[in-house]
Formats: sequence, structure tokens, C-alpha cells
Amino acid sequence: MFEYEIATARRADLIREADAYRLVREAKKARRFSRSQEPEGSVRGQRGRFTRAA
Repeated sequence: MFEYEIATARRADLIREADAYRLVREAKKARRFSRSQEPEGSVRGQRGRFTRAA
């Protein structure tokens, strides 16, 4: 019975860990996607580069 409880607890830990990993991966993917959707981001970067060069 004790081994069953340990296995159940370990399984729950693994599921929790996998959920956390999946959440982080999805957040990174969403962040990457939202950056590519911002047209102002690249313009601001270009503008800053030209200001420093001049």
C-alpha cells in the first residue's frame, strides 16, 4: 500500500511539472507571436539606430 501511495504522489508531481512546463512554453510562444505582430516595434528600433548614427 505504501508503494502505491508513493507512486500516486510521484505521478501527481510529474503531471504538475508537465503542466508548468507546457504553460511556460506556451507563454514564450505567445510572447514571440505578439512581438512579430507589432509593426511599431521594428520602426522604433530603426529610428533609435538612425538617431545614434547621426
